[in-house]
Amino acid sequence: MSKLCEGRVVIVTGAGRGIGREYALQLARQGARVVVNDLSVSRSGEDTNESTAEAVAREITAEGGQAIANHENVADFTGARRMVDAALGHFGALHGLINNAGILRDRTLCNMTEQEWDAVINVHLKGAFAPSHHAAAYWRDQYKLTGEPVNARIINTSSSSGLYGNIGQINYGAAKAGIAAMTIIAARELKRYGVTVNAINPHAQTRMTEGIRERSAEEIASRHPRWIAPAVIWLASADSQDVTGRLFELGGGHLAAMEGWRRGPAADPIDDVTQIGPVMRDLARRARRNVDMKGHDLD
Repeated sequence: MSKLCEGRVVIVTGAGRGIGREYALQLARQGARVVVNDLSVSRSGEDTNESTAEAVAREITAEGGQAIANHENVADFTGARRMVDAALGHFGALHGLINNAGILRDRTLCNMTEQEWDAVINVHLKGAFAPSHHAAAYWRDQYKLTGEPVNARIINTSSSSGLYGNIGQINYGAAKAGIAAMTIIAARELKRYGVTVNAINPHAQTRMTEGIRERSAEEIASRHPRWIAPAVIWLASADSQDVTGRLFELGGGHLAAMEGWRRGPAADPIDDVTQIGPVMRDLARRARRNVDMKGHDLD
């Protein structure tokens, strides 16, 4: 019986620990050749002098799979190009990119520094854009060369912090909301080449989320990366060619397709500032509530 990702080459960013490590291991077990990208930094982005990418690559090869370690910074535009080139140079192909790398520097709006904002936006938002740009350009060129759909995949990582809004994570939430929008736009742009683009909203108990709030043993078990990875591995496979532009909520007891912004209550346009106030207040009153981090109506 053939494996789901047999022969496919997939880059996983932030693959040294947590969810990314689980992706890399399961991809390899399903026949993929994996580029394990990780800078081995702390949760806030500082150097740890560890070699997590090598450790995961060795684990894969010890199980009989194929993998290489990669240490490029996903937020470095040229480095992202070198990462794509490393996959092509070592394995001769590229079929998938899983943008998973991330850091946290939580702070409220009043207290956040410019550096804390820039660091998180760079790693998450630019760090999804830069590898995706270079992978997409390669696939576009392949399509132009052969005239055949490339059957390639991009899987991005969003978050409830961006989709629902979480106090104290304005930088992280803004980046994750941007990634959700980027996913839909890229899916529309790249469909012509046979590239699908999807995103996930994961609920996982990893180094990134430890200590944020207290959870029961049952909740922690439901947030193990094993509840997230299968859907992502399937999205990276050739079998998922008919699913694109979607965002899936995974882990923490969830397996759901997210639904984006819709136009809500409406009124006739008004060009008089003295008349518009009551109408605006009525529209706000009739609109669906924003939700909390569990997806329940809040404000």
